[in-house]
Amino acid sequence: MAHGTDLVFDYGSPAVARVVERSVAVEAGDIEGDRSEASVERDGATVTVTVEAADLTALRAGNNTWLTLVEVAERAAAAARRERR
Repeated sequence: MAHGTDLVFDYGSPAVARVVERSVAVEAGDIEGDRSEASVERDGATVTVTVEAADLTALRAGNNTWLTLVEVAERAAAAARRERR
């Protein structure tokens, strides 16, 4: 792929990062297209989503998709933490 972006998200704890990573990693193989692909990795409290694309339009679309997926996972993790309190 000709273009790429690393989206890096730092969390307050490895446990929160693990929840986010596990929530979005399952999508990595499911939403890839002919023009883009993504991978998800976690190192401690940091989650990195790498988006690679054949062109800038596909890269922008991929970035938007993954930013939305991570945002939803963060909200779900926050709701679960509030629920447990």
